Amino acid sequence: MTAKRPARPLLDGSLLPEPAQLLDGVNEKVWIEVIQKMDEVYNDLLQYEVALEQNNAALEESHRFIASILASMSDILVVCDRHGRIEEVNPAFQRYTGRTESALKGTLIFDLFTDPAARQTAESLFIHAPSGDQGGQDVELLLQAEDGGAVPVSFNWTPRLSGTGKLIGMVVTGRPVGELRRAYRELRQTHEDLKRTQQQLLHSEKMASLGRLVAGVAHELNNPISFVLGNVLALQRYAGRLQTYLEAVHNRGCDCIPELEELRSELRIDRIMEDMSPLIDGMIEGAERTRDIVDGLKRFSALDREAAERFNLAEVVERAVRWVAKSAPPHFAVHTELPEALPLRGSPGQLQQVVMNLVQNALQATAAQPAPLLEISGELGEREVRLTFHDNGPGIPDEALGHLFDPFFTTKPVGEGTGLGLSISYGIVERHGGRIVASNHPQGGAVFRLTLPRDGGTAA
Repeated sequence: MTAKRPARPLLDGSLLPEPAQLLDGVNEKVWIEVIQKMDEVYNDLLQYEVALEQNNAALEESHRFIASILASMSDILVVCDRHGRIEEVNPAFQRYTGRTESALKGTLIFDLFTDPAARQTAESLFIHAPSGDQGGQDVELLLQAEDGGAVPVSFNWTPRLSGTGKLIGMVVTGRPVGELRRAYRELRQTHEDLKRTQQQLLHSEKMASLGRLVAGVAHELNNPISFVLGNVLALQRYAGRLQTYLEAVHNRGCDCIPELEELRSELRIDRIMEDMSPLIDGMIEGAERTRDIVDGLKRFSALDREAAERFNLAEVVERAVRWVAKSAPPHFAVHTELPEALPLRGSPGQLQQVVMNLVQNALQATAAQPAPLLEISGELGEREVRLTFHDNGPGIPDEALGHLFDPFFTTKPVGEGTGLGLSISYGIVERHGGRIVASNHPQGGAVFRLTLPRDGGTAA
Protein backbone atom coordinates (compact mmCIF):
# COMPACT_ATOMS: atom_id res chain seq x y z
CA MET A 1 0.00 0.00 0.00
CA THR A 2 1.53 3.30 -1.13
CA ALA A 3 1.72 6.34 1.03
CA LYS A 4 -0.54 9.20 0.10
CA ARG A 5 1.39 12.22 -1.22
CA PRO A 6 0.47 15.46 0.59
CA ALA A 7 -1.26 18.20 -1.38
CA ARG A 8 0.92 21.07 -2.68
CA PRO A 9 -0.06 24.60 -1.58
CA LEU A 10 -0.76 27.30 -4.16
CA LEU A 11 0.19 30.99 -3.93
CA ASP A 12 -3.09 31.98 -2.42
CA GLY A 13 -2.61 29.41 0.35
CA SER A 14 -5.05 26.83 -1.11
CA LEU A 15 -3.99 23.30 -1.88
CA LEU A 16 -3.45 21.91 -5.48
CA PRO A 17 -5.98 19.17 -6.22
CA GLU A 18 -4.76 15.66 -6.85
CA PRO A 19 -4.67 14.34 -10.53
CA ALA A 20 -7.43 11.96 -9.85
CA GLN A 21 -9.53 14.87 -8.68
CA LEU A 22 -8.77 16.80 -11.95
CA LEU A 23 -9.88 13.92 -14.18
CA ASP A 24 -13.03 13.23 -12.26
CA GLY A 25 -15.11 15.50 -14.57
CA VAL A 26 -13.57 14.29 -17.95
CA ASN A 27 -15.62 11.68 -19.76
CA GLU A 28 -14.40 9.05 -22.26
CA LYS A 29 -15.62 10.92 -25.37
CA VAL A 30 -13.32 13.85 -24.63
CA TRP A 31 -10.36 11.54 -24.32
CA ILE A 32 -11.12 9.93 -27.67
CA GLU A 33 -11.22 13.35 -29.38
CA VAL A 34 -7.89 14.30 -27.81
CA ILE A 35 -6.29 11.08 -29.00
CA GLN A 36 -7.65 11.61 -32.56
CA LYS A 37 -6.28 15.14 -32.67
CA MET A 38 -2.90 13.86 -31.52
CA ASP A 39 -2.97 11.23 -34.32
CA GLU A 40 -3.80 13.88 -36.91
CA VAL A 41 -0.97 16.10 -35.72
CA TYR A 42 1.41 13.17 -35.78
CA ASN A 43 0.34 12.21 -39.33
CA ASP A 44 0.83 15.81 -40.48
CA LEU A 45 4.28 15.83 -38.93
CA LEU A 46 5.14 12.60 -40.78
CA GLN A 47 3.90 14.03 -44.12
CA TYR A 48 5.86 17.23 -43.58
CA GLU A 49 8.98 15.19 -42.83
CA VAL A 50 8.53 13.05 -45.98
CA ALA A 51 7.95 16.17 -48.14
CA LEU A 52 11.00 17.84 -46.60
CA GLU A 53 13.15 14.80 -47.39
CA GLN A 54 11.84 14.74 -50.98
CA ASN A 55 12.56 18.46 -51.42
CA ASN A 56 16.05 18.00 -50.01
CA ALA A 57 16.67 15.12 -52.42
CA ALA A 58 15.38 17.20 -55.36
CA LEU A 59 17.55 20.12 -54.27
CA GLU A 60 20.62 17.91 -54.06
CA GLU A 61 19.81 16.46 -57.52
CA SER A 62 19.48 20.01 -58.92
CA HIS A 63 22.81 20.94 -57.40
CA ARG A 64 24.46 17.87 -58.94
CA PHE A 65 22.82 18.62 -62.30
CA ILE A 66 24.01 22.24 -62.30
CA ALA A 67 27.48 21.16 -61.17
CA SER A 68 27.70 18.60 -64.01
CA ILE A 69 26.64 21.24 -66.55
CA LEU A 70 29.22 23.73 -65.28
CA ALA A 71 31.89 21.02 -65.31
CA SER A 72 31.11 20.00 -68.89
CA MET A 73 31.00 23.57 -70.29
CA SER A 74 33.87 24.39 -72.61
CA ASP A 75 33.05 28.11 -72.45
CA ILE A 76 34.14 30.35 -69.59
CA LEU A 77 31.58 31.25 -66.91
CA VAL A 78 32.24 33.74 -64.09
CA VAL A 79 29.72 35.23 -61.62
CA CYS A 80 30.77 38.53 -59.99
CA ASP A 81 29.23 40.90 -57.52
CA ARG A 82 28.56 44.52 -58.42
CA HIS A 83 32.14 45.48 -57.50
CA GLY A 84 33.71 42.90 -59.79
CA ARG A 85 34.67 40.36 -57.12
CA ILE A 86 34.39 36.77 -58.27
CA GLU A 87 31.72 34.71 -56.51
CA GLU A 88 31.50 31.58 -58.71
CA VAL A 89 33.57 30.13 -61.55
CA ASN A 90 33.29 27.00 -63.66
CA PRO A 91 36.11 24.46 -64.26
CA ALA A 92 36.77 25.84 -67.78
CA PHE A 93 37.78 29.21 -66.35
CA GLN A 94 40.00 27.48 -63.81
CA ARG A 95 41.75 25.56 -66.61
CA TYR A 96 42.39 28.68 -68.69
CA THR A 97 43.73 30.73 -65.78
CA GLY A 98 45.54 27.86 -64.04
CA ARG A 99 44.03 28.80 -60.66
CA THR A 100 41.79 26.88 -58.30
CA GLU A 101 38.27 27.90 -57.38
CA SER A 102 39.30 28.92 -53.86
CA ALA A 103 42.11 31.07 -55.25
CA LEU A 104 39.78 32.82 -57.69
CA LYS A 105 36.88 33.52 -55.34
CA GLY A 106 37.05 36.96 -53.78
CA THR A 107 39.54 38.34 -56.32
CA LEU A 108 38.73 41.11 -58.77
CA ILE A 109 38.08 39.92 -62.29
CA PHE A 110 39.84 43.02 -63.61
CA ASP A 111 43.16 41.69 -62.26
CA LEU A 112 42.97 38.66 -64.59
CA PHE A 113 43.54 40.70 -67.75
CA THR A 114 47.05 41.27 -69.09
CA ASP A 115 47.07 44.94 -70.11
CA PRO A 116 45.70 48.12 -68.49
CA ALA A 117 43.46 48.86 -71.48
CA ALA A 118 41.63 45.54 -71.02
CA ARG A 119 41.22 46.23 -67.28
CA GLN A 120 39.84 49.69 -67.98
CA THR A 121 37.40 48.29 -70.54
CA ALA A 122 36.18 45.65 -68.07
CA GLU A 123 35.71 48.25 -65.31
CA SER A 124 33.72 50.52 -67.63
CA LEU A 125 31.34 47.63 -68.33
CA PHE A 126 30.45 47.59 -64.63
CA ILE A 127 30.12 51.36 -64.43
CA HIS A 128 27.95 51.64 -67.56
CA ALA A 129 26.06 48.38 -67.13
CA PRO A 130 22.67 48.39 -68.92
CA SER A 131 19.51 48.37 -66.83
CA GLY A 132 16.13 46.73 -67.25
CA ASP A 133 15.81 43.92 -69.79
CA GLN A 134 18.67 45.09 -72.00
CA GLY A 135 21.09 42.42 -73.06
CA GLY A 136 24.79 42.12 -72.42
CA GLN A 137 27.78 43.49 -74.31
CA ASP A 138 30.32 41.56 -76.37
CA VAL A 139 33.95 42.56 -76.20
CA GLU A 140 37.26 40.86 -76.97
CA LEU A 141 39.88 41.08 -74.17
CA LEU A 142 43.25 39.46 -73.46
CA LEU A 143 43.01 37.00 -70.55
CA GLN A 144 46.13 35.99 -68.62
CA ALA A 145 46.67 32.28 -69.30
CA GLU A 146 48.16 29.58 -67.09
CA ASP A 147 51.56 29.84 -68.79
CA GLY A 148 51.68 33.61 -68.32
CA GLY A 149 50.76 34.41 -71.89
CA ALA A 150 47.75 36.27 -73.22
CA VAL A 151 44.73 34.46 -74.69
CA PRO A 152 42.25 36.52 -76.77
CA VAL A 153 38.78 35.75 -75.45
CA SER A 154 35.42 36.99 -76.69
CA PHE A 155 33.50 37.93 -73.51
CA ASN A 156 29.81 38.60 -73.03
CA TRP A 157 29.00 40.76 -70.00
CA THR A 158 25.38 40.41 -68.83
CA PRO A 159 24.16 42.35 -65.74
CA ARG A 160 22.61 40.41 -62.86
CA LEU A 161 19.71 42.39 -61.43
CA SER A 162 17.63 42.09 -58.28
CA GLY A 163 13.85 41.87 -58.16
CA THR A 164 13.65 45.66 -58.05
CA GLY A 165 15.97 46.08 -61.06
CA LYS A 166 19.06 47.05 -59.07
CA LEU A 167 22.47 45.87 -60.25
CA ILE A 168 23.76 43.17 -57.91
CA GLY A 169 26.47 41.69 -60.08
CA MET A 170 27.58 40.54 -63.51
CA VAL A 171 27.52 37.19 -65.33
CA VAL A 172 30.52 36.88 -67.64
CA THR A 173 30.74 34.20 -70.34
CA GLY A 174 33.46 33.83 -72.91
CA ARG A 175 35.11 31.67 -75.53
CA PRO A 176 38.71 31.82 -76.74
CA VAL A 177 38.78 33.50 -80.13
CA GLY A 178 41.52 31.17 -81.33
CA GLU A 179 39.07 28.29 -81.43
CA LEU A 180 36.53 30.41 -83.31
CA ARG A 181 39.13 31.47 -85.85
CA ARG A 182 40.27 27.88 -86.34
CA ALA A 183 36.65 26.76 -86.79
CA TYR A 184 36.11 29.59 -89.28
CA ARG A 185 39.17 28.57 -91.28
CA GLU A 186 37.95 24.99 -91.39
CA LEU A 187 34.50 26.16 -92.46
CA ARG A 188 35.95 28.36 -95.18
CA GLN A 189 38.15 25.51 -96.44
CA THR A 190 35.14 23.18 -96.51
CA HIS A 191 33.17 25.81 -98.42
CA GLU A 192 35.96 26.17 -100.98
CA ASP A 193 36.14 22.38 -101.40
CA LEU A 194 32.38 22.27 -101.87
CA LYS A 195 32.48 25.01 -104.51
CA ARG A 196 35.32 23.24 -106.30
CA THR A 197 33.42 19.95 -106.25
CA GLN A 198 30.29 21.68 -107.50
CA GLN A 199 32.25 23.26 -110.34
CA GLN A 200 33.67 19.86 -111.27
CA LEU A 201 30.17 18.35 -111.30
CA LEU A 202 28.97 21.21 -113.46
CA HIS A 203 31.81 20.69 -115.92
CA SER A 204 31.25 16.92 -115.94
CA GLU A 205 27.58 17.40 -116.76
CA LYS A 206 28.55 19.78 -119.55
CA MET A 207 30.90 17.22 -121.00
CA ALA A 208 28.15 14.61 -120.85
CA SER A 209 25.84 17.02 -122.68
CA LEU A 210 28.53 17.65 -125.28
CA GLY A 211 28.86 13.93 -125.81
CA ARG A 212 25.16 13.69 -126.60
CA LEU A 213 25.43 16.61 -129.03
CA VAL A 214 28.35 15.37 -131.11
CA ALA A 215 26.12 14.19 -133.94
CA GLY A 216 24.21 17.46 -134.10
CA VAL A 217 27.35 19.59 -134.01
CA ALA A 218 28.98 17.45 -136.67
CA HIS A 219 25.96 18.04 -138.90
CA GLU A 220 26.13 21.76 -138.18
CA LEU A 221 29.80 21.90 -139.11
CA ASN A 222 29.35 19.69 -142.19
CA ASN A 223 27.35 22.25 -144.18
CA PRO A 224 29.77 25.22 -144.03
CA ILE A 225 32.81 23.00 -144.37
CA SER A 226 31.29 21.28 -147.44
CA PHE A 227 30.64 24.43 -149.43
CA VAL A 228 33.98 25.93 -148.32
CA LEU A 229 35.69 22.80 -149.66
CA GLY A 230 33.62 22.94 -152.88
CA ASN A 231 34.53 26.57 -153.43
CA VAL A 232 38.21 25.85 -152.84
CA LEU A 233 38.13 23.05 -155.45
CA ALA A 234 36.43 25.39 -157.91
CA LEU A 235 39.05 28.05 -157.26
CA GLN A 236 41.75 25.44 -157.83
CA ARG A 237 40.34 24.70 -161.30
CA TYR A 238 39.95 28.39 -162.03
CA ALA A 239 43.53 29.01 -160.98
CA GLY A 240 44.73 26.45 -163.57
CA ARG A 241 42.77 28.12 -166.35
CA LEU A 242 43.99 31.56 -165.35
CA GLN A 243 47.54 30.32 -165.28
CA THR A 244 47.16 28.87 -168.84
CA TYR A 245 45.69 32.13 -170.10
CA LEU A 246 48.35 34.31 -168.52
CA GLU A 247 51.15 32.13 -169.90
CA ALA A 248 49.65 32.49 -173.39
CA VAL A 249 49.49 36.24 -172.99
CA HIS A 250 53.14 36.47 -172.00
CA ASN A 251 54.37 34.03 -174.66
CA ARG A 252 52.45 35.33 -177.68
CA GLY A 253 52.61 39.02 -177.00
CA CYS A 254 50.21 41.59 -178.40
CA ASP A 255 50.22 40.37 -182.04
CA CYS A 256 47.93 37.43 -181.36
CA ILE A 257 44.86 39.19 -180.08
CA PRO A 258 42.36 37.02 -182.06
CA GLU A 259 44.00 33.87 -180.71
CA LEU A 260 43.92 35.25 -177.15
CA GLU A 261 40.27 36.16 -177.54
CA GLU A 262 39.54 32.62 -178.70
CA LEU A 263 41.54 31.19 -175.77
CA ARG A 264 39.78 33.58 -173.38
CA SER A 265 36.43 32.31 -174.61
CA GLU A 266 37.54 28.68 -174.52
CA LEU A 267 38.77 28.95 -170.90
CA ARG A 268 35.73 31.06 -169.96
CA ILE A 269 37.87 33.64 -168.26
CA ASP A 270 35.00 36.12 -168.04
CA ARG A 271 32.84 33.51 -166.24
CA ILE A 272 35.69 32.83 -163.85
CA MET A 273 36.05 36.50 -163.01
CA GLU A 274 32.30 36.72 -162.37
CA ASP A 275 32.40 33.66 -160.07
CA MET A 276 35.46 34.75 -158.11
CA SER A 277 33.66 37.24 -155.87
CA PRO A 278 30.72 34.92 -154.90
CA LEU A 279 33.14 32.06 -154.28
CA ILE A 280 35.26 34.14 -151.96
CA ASP A 281 32.17 35.52 -150.18
CA GLY A 282 30.85 31.99 -149.73
CA MET A 283 34.10 30.80 -148.22
CA ILE A 284 34.14 33.73 -145.83
CA GLU A 285 30.55 33.03 -144.81
CA GLY A 286 31.28 29.32 -144.28
CA ALA A 287 34.38 30.11 -142.26
CA GLU A 288 32.44 32.56 -140.10
CA ARG A 289 29.67 30.00 -139.49
CA THR A 290 32.24 27.40 -138.54
CA ARG A 291 33.92 29.91 -136.24
CA ASP A 292 30.60 30.73 -134.56
CA ILE A 293 29.81 27.05 -134.00
CA VAL A 294 33.24 26.36 -132.53
CA ASP A 295 33.02 29.51 -130.40
CA GLY A 296 29.65 28.41 -129.09
CA LEU A 297 31.09 25.00 -128.23
CA LYS A 298 34.01 26.60 -126.43
CA ARG A 299 31.78 28.89 -124.42
CA PHE A 300 29.40 26.08 -123.58
CA SER A 301 32.17 23.75 -122.39
CA ALA A 302 34.06 26.46 -120.48
CA LEU A 303 33.88 26.81 -116.71
CA ASP A 304 31.61 29.87 -117.10
CA ARG A 305 33.69 32.30 -115.08
CA GLU A 306 33.11 35.07 -117.61
CA ALA A 307 31.39 38.27 -116.56
CA ALA A 308 27.70 38.80 -117.23
CA GLU A 309 26.83 40.23 -120.64
CA ARG A 310 23.83 41.39 -122.61
CA PHE A 311 22.42 38.85 -125.07
CA ASN A 312 19.21 37.72 -126.79
CA LEU A 313 17.71 34.71 -125.02
CA ALA A 314 15.62 33.88 -128.10
CA GLU A 315 18.80 33.20 -130.10
CA VAL A 316 20.15 31.03 -127.28
CA VAL A 317 16.94 28.98 -127.25
CA GLU A 318 16.97 28.53 -131.03
CA ARG A 319 20.61 27.51 -131.02
CA ALA A 320 20.07 24.99 -128.18
CA VAL A 321 17.01 23.51 -129.91
CA ARG A 322 18.88 23.23 -133.20
CA TRP A 323 21.81 21.40 -131.60
CA VAL A 324 19.63 18.91 -129.71
CA ALA A 325 17.24 18.38 -132.62
CA LYS A 326 20.09 17.45 -134.98
CA SER A 327 20.86 14.38 -132.85
CA ALA A 328 17.17 13.56 -132.22
CA PRO A 329 14.99 11.17 -134.21
CA PRO A 330 13.48 12.80 -137.32
CA HIS A 331 9.91 12.52 -136.00
CA PHE A 332 10.72 14.59 -132.88
CA ALA A 333 9.14 18.02 -133.44
CA VAL A 334 9.88 21.25 -131.60
CA HIS A 335 7.51 24.19 -132.06
CA THR A 336 8.80 27.54 -130.82
CA GLU A 337 6.74 30.65 -130.32
CA LEU A 338 9.18 33.31 -129.20
CA PRO A 339 9.36 37.08 -129.56
CA GLU A 340 12.01 38.33 -131.93
CA ALA A 341 14.07 39.60 -129.00
CA LEU A 342 14.25 38.46 -125.38
CA PRO A 343 16.94 40.79 -123.97
CA LEU A 344 18.68 39.42 -120.92
CA ARG A 345 21.81 39.98 -118.87
CA GLY A 346 23.82 36.99 -117.64
CA SER A 347 25.80 34.08 -119.00
CA PRO A 348 24.51 32.84 -122.39
CA GLY A 349 26.60 29.66 -122.10
CA GLN A 350 25.06 28.71 -118.75
CA LEU A 351 21.49 29.44 -119.87
CA GLN A 352 22.09 27.52 -123.10
CA GLN A 353 22.95 24.53 -120.94
CA VAL A 354 19.67 24.96 -119.03
CA VAL A 355 17.62 25.07 -122.25
CA MET A 356 19.49 22.09 -123.70
CA ASN A 357 18.84 20.07 -120.55
CA LEU A 358 15.12 20.83 -120.73
CA VAL A 359 14.93 19.99 -124.44
CA GLN A 360 16.95 16.81 -123.93
CA ASN A 361 14.66 15.75 -121.06
CA ALA A 362 11.61 16.36 -123.25
CA LEU A 363 13.20 14.31 -126.02
CA GLN A 364 13.72 11.37 -123.68
CA ALA A 365 10.31 11.73 -122.01
CA THR A 366 8.44 11.63 -125.35
CA ALA A 367 10.47 8.80 -126.87
CA ALA A 368 7.56 6.34 -126.58
CA GLN A 369 5.02 8.69 -128.18
CA PRO A 370 4.04 8.12 -131.84
CA ALA A 371 4.42 11.85 -132.55
CA PRO A 372 6.76 13.35 -129.91
CA LEU A 373 6.29 17.08 -129.56
CA LEU A 374 7.81 19.89 -127.51
CA GLU A 375 6.26 23.37 -127.47
CA ILE A 376 8.41 26.30 -126.33
CA SER A 377 6.80 29.69 -125.77
CA GLY A 378 8.32 32.91 -124.54
CA GLU A 379 6.98 36.12 -123.05
CA LEU A 380 8.72 39.43 -122.38
CA GLY A 381 7.59 41.36 -119.31
CA GLU A 382 8.66 44.72 -117.95
CA ARG A 383 11.17 43.22 -115.51
CA GLU A 384 11.43 39.55 -116.39
CA VAL A 385 11.53 37.03 -119.20
CA ARG A 386 9.38 33.90 -119.08
CA LEU A 387 9.86 30.63 -120.98
CA THR A 388 7.50 27.64 -120.94
CA PHE A 389 8.44 24.12 -122.07
CA HIS A 390 5.47 21.75 -122.58
CA ASP A 391 5.89 18.22 -123.95
CA ASN A 392 3.30 15.56 -124.79
CA GLY A 393 4.96 12.83 -122.73
CA PRO A 394 3.46 10.87 -119.83
CA GLY A 395 4.14 13.66 -117.32
CA ILE A 396 6.01 13.60 -114.01
CA PRO A 397 5.04 11.10 -111.28
CA ASP A 398 3.55 12.80 -108.22
CA GLU A 399 6.13 11.25 -105.90
CA ALA A 400 8.96 12.68 -108.04
CA LEU A 401 7.71 16.28 -108.25
CA GLY A 402 9.14 17.21 -104.85
CA HIS A 403 12.58 15.75 -105.60
CA LEU A 404 12.97 16.66 -109.26
CA PHE A 405 15.74 19.23 -108.64
CA ASP A 406 17.57 17.22 -105.96
CA PRO A 407 21.15 16.23 -106.88
CA PHE A 408 21.50 12.68 -108.25
CA PHE A 409 17.72 12.15 -108.34
CA THR A 410 16.59 10.66 -111.65
CA THR A 411 13.60 8.76 -112.98
CA LYS A 412 15.62 7.29 -115.84
CA PRO A 413 16.91 3.72 -115.84
CA VAL A 414 20.32 3.00 -114.35
CA GLY A 415 23.09 4.09 -116.70
CA GLU A 416 20.96 6.56 -118.67
CA GLY A 417 21.11 9.58 -116.40
CA THR A 418 23.34 11.15 -113.75
CA GLY A 419 20.56 12.99 -111.92
CA LEU A 420 22.53 16.25 -112.15
CA GLY A 421 21.01 17.97 -115.19
CA LEU A 422 17.99 19.54 -113.51
CA SER A 423 19.90 20.15 -110.27
CA ILE A 424 22.62 22.09 -112.10
CA SER A 425 19.98 23.91 -114.15
CA TYR A 426 18.21 24.91 -110.94
CA GLY A 427 21.48 26.29 -109.54
CA ILE A 428 22.23 28.25 -112.74
CA VAL A 429 18.76 29.80 -112.81
CA GLU A 430 18.99 30.64 -109.10
CA ARG A 431 22.37 32.35 -109.60
CA HIS A 432 20.76 34.46 -112.32
CA GLY A 433 18.13 35.58 -109.82
CA GLY A 434 15.36 33.54 -111.45
CA ARG A 435 13.31 30.46 -110.68
CA ILE A 436 12.31 27.24 -112.41
CA VAL A 437 9.27 25.16 -111.50
CA ALA A 438 7.93 21.86 -112.82
CA SER A 439 4.35 20.65 -112.98
CA ASN A 440 1.98 18.47 -114.99
CA HIS A 441 -0.28 19.99 -117.64
CA PRO A 442 -4.03 19.41 -117.19
CA GLN A 443 -4.18 18.00 -120.73
CA GLY A 444 -1.16 15.78 -120.21
CA GLY A 445 2.60 16.09 -120.39
CA ALA A 446 5.16 17.86 -118.27
CA VAL A 447 5.54 21.65 -118.03
CA PHE A 448 8.69 23.53 -117.01
CA ARG A 449 8.36 27.27 -116.43
CA LEU A 450 11.52 29.37 -116.41
CA THR A 451 11.45 32.97 -115.15
CA LEU A 452 14.52 35.22 -115.30
CA PRO A 453 14.96 38.91 -114.39
CA ARG A 454 15.99 41.06 -117.32
CA ASP A 455 18.83 42.69 -115.34
CA GLY A 456 20.29 39.29 -114.31
CA GLY A 457 21.22 37.95 -110.88
CA THR A 458 24.02 39.14 -108.60
CA ALA A 459 26.01 35.92 -109.08
CA ALA A 460 25.66 35.92 -112.83
